[in-house]
Amino acid sequence: NNELRQLALDEEQEVRRILRSLTADVAALREHIIRSVECLACLDSFFARAAWADAVRAVEPLFRSDRRCKLRQARHPLLLGDAQRQVVPLDIELGDPNGVLIITGPNTGGKTVALKTVGLLHAMALAGIPIAAAADSSVIAIDDLYLDIGDEQSIEQNLSTFSAHCRQIEFILSHATPDSLVLLDEIGAGTEPNEGAALAIAVLDELRSRGAPVVASTHHNPV
Repeated sequence: NNELRQLALDEEQEVRRILRSLTADVAALREHIIRSVECLACLDSFFARAAWADAVRAVEPLFRSDRRCKLRQARHPLLLGDAQRQVVPLDIELGDPNGVLIITGPNTGGKTVALKTVGLLHAMALAGIPIAAAADSSVIAIDDLYLDIGDEQSIEQNLSTFSAHCRQIEFILSHATPDSLVLLDEIGAGTEPNEGAALAIAVLDELRSRGAPVVASTHHNPV
């Protein structure tokens, strides 16, 4: 029994010696391995983008520096994975002299999806990913993308729906420039309609005066 126990300990020590030796060999090639993995990841990314673009007939958009955007037959990428879902393409042009596009309409009419489509396609284009749109589509060559979409209410941070929107809008107004794209969903919502509309108009006027391209949705008639 003692001899068996000693042999087991000897075997364990030999295994550890071999593993240490192999680890040292791998460590000596650490930089080469890291570079190889990075190259493989880069190639895999390129092939994945190409495969996805081929599957959904995505295109490479034109980048424009004049803060104008034209999306033809644009589709939200997440809606393309369901073969049973009929996706309604979106046509949007942004960049007229006012630089602000207001979307209105009934609830469940697709306003939020339209905003997300515009933002996501810009982010994809900047990341070098083809976008799900027609071949003559163009996007704005932006430096930043700012958005206020969804309900950021937080009990933990003592934020109501309206105060959460105000905090996000304050951040946007502190950072937005003519080279930013701003997306605002249900701007001015969450408070008394007249006050909300007045606030929304003031925010949009300020962003317009800066020359920042803006797409916003609202139910307020004054906006």
